[in-house]
Amino acid sequence: MKIHRINPCKRWSDVTVFNGIATFTEVADTDTSADIKGQVEQIFNQAEASLSLVDSDKSRILAVTIYVTDFANMDVLNDVWDSWFPQDCAPSRACIKAELIDPTLLVEMTFTAAAGEKYQS
Repeated sequence: MKIHRINPCKRWSDVTVFNGIATFTEVADTDTSADIKGQVEQIFNQAEASLSLVDSDKSRILAVTIYVTDFANMDVLNDVWDSWFPQDCAPSRACIKAELIDPTLLVEMTFTAAAGEKYQS
């Protein structure tokens, strides 16, 4: 089976797809001074763009690992999360408290999603 690497560079690829399953990680990259709501919204906007690169969408997300710097932000994160996913499409998820490499980042998310037909092999 072929490994598809979308926009690879020396340290990472924007999206990696194997056997029809895409993985990618997002952090707020527009405004890291934003509060947790703003950073999660940025991540979700970026996730939609990453999903479109592999002919997918948010209804095809299988799992998300969420790295947060402060569990006090979970209520706001959950509000944005609940409103972003279509009805009955919430994926499995794990939430981990972590120190992120950039102290202005409040959250990082790793997504696993079903890719489109051309990425099935």
